[in-house]
Order: sequence, then structure tokens, then C-alpha cells
Amino acid sequence: MQAATYFFIFLNLSLVLFEEPAVYPLPFLATSLIEVLCLLVFSVRLMHFAKVTPRNIFWKDTKNICVMVAILMSLTDLAIFGALRIYNVRSVRWSRIVRPIFLINFAESRQIRRAFRSIRNTFPEITYVFLLFMFSVLMFSLMALKLFGERNLRTAEGLPYFTNYLEIVFDLYVLVTTANSPDVMMPAFDFSWWYALFFITYVIINTYIFMSVFLAVVYNNYRKHLKVMHGGVKG
Repeated sequence: MQAATYFFIFLNLSLVLFEEPAVYPLPFLATSLIEVLCLLVFSVRLMHFAKVTPRNIFWKDTKNICVMVAILMSLTDLAIFGALRIYNVRSVRWSRIVRPIFLINFAESRQIRRAFRSIRNTFPEITYVFLLFMFSVLMFSLMALKLFGERNLRTAEGLPYFTNYLEIVFDLYVLVTTANSPDVMMPAFDFSWWYALFFITYVIINTYIFMSVFLAVVYNNYRKHLKVMHGGVKG
């Protein structure tokens, strides 16, 4: 039963590789039949679990409720998507995002559930660091707007350079990953090489300092919650 459950969970998650949009799409009928088969297996597994579990315990377990809700949502979305497809109406399979629920909430996935719970407990404690980081990005974006917004600079594509605040926020957020470096600073650098100091300062503060602090906070809090959880299990 455990091996079968894991196989069909893996099969259900793998459908995303073959459903539109996909590189190698399969016909909708094929993917929908596979998904219905997976959901049927999940339902049988849930009913089997209900047979060997006292009713009051079964209905108080949030894992079982989550699995039932995920099955109903998936079936509803599949039916709506299929009906709209018959009338050539394009829609989105929004229920795909609930598929990992099956991996997390079945009784066999105790270790995955424990790791997920540790991640969930870590989020509130890293919020303050993340907000501070975003505040830094927003302040640097405001400075960039004041520095470059009125100088009529142009990008290599001929578009206005750093004149829209939201676009500046996005460009500087990407710069934290250095994915758009040094392209993002070249119009300002061509105007005056002194402006490179702005981007160098930004990268030092946000990429090297904030990202290191953020990583340390995530690691320490996740490790702490994992130790507490393992201690509770051992106890």
C-alpha cells in the first residue's frame, strides 16, 4: 500500500511535464484519465485508512481533511476545464497547485511533513529580516529614481532608463541575484563612471550582507525547529 501510494503520488506530480503548456504535451484525454486514476487511488487509500481508524480520530485529523478537499478541488477543476475545452474556451488548471498536498498529508509521509512543518514555523521568524531587506531595496530604488530619472538616459534598446519606480524596484531586486549585472548599470556608467559607486554599494549591502544574514537566519531557525520537533518525537 505504501509503495502504491508513493507511485501514484509521483505519477500525479509528473503530469505537469505533459500537460499544456509543456514541451512534450500529451492529449488532454490521456492526462485527465491518468489524473482520475490517481485521484481514485487516493480516495481508496483514504477509505482504507478510515476503516482502520476510529471515526472521531479520523475526522479530527487535518491531514485527512486536506486530502479530501484536494481530491474534490482537483475533480471539480478537471470537470470545469474539460467542459470549457469542449466549447473551445481557454482556461487555467488552477488545481495543479494543490497536488503537493497529497505528498505531504498522507500518513506515509511523516518525514516530509516534519520538514514542511519546520519550514512553516521558520517563516514568521525570518519575516523581519525579509522586510528589512525589502525596505533597503525600496530605498535604493527611490535614490535611483532621483539620480537617473531626470537625466534622459536610454537603455541599449532605446527605452527610458530608470524613470518608472516599480520597474526600478524590479531591476534592483533582480540585481541582488546579479542576473542582470552589469547591464543594468551600463547606461548610468556611460553617462558618468561615478554612478558605478551606487550599484557597487547596493550589491555590497544587499547581495553580500543582507543575503548572508538572511541565509544565516533561515538556517538557524530551521535547525532550531527541527531539533525541537525531533526532541518531541523522541520524547
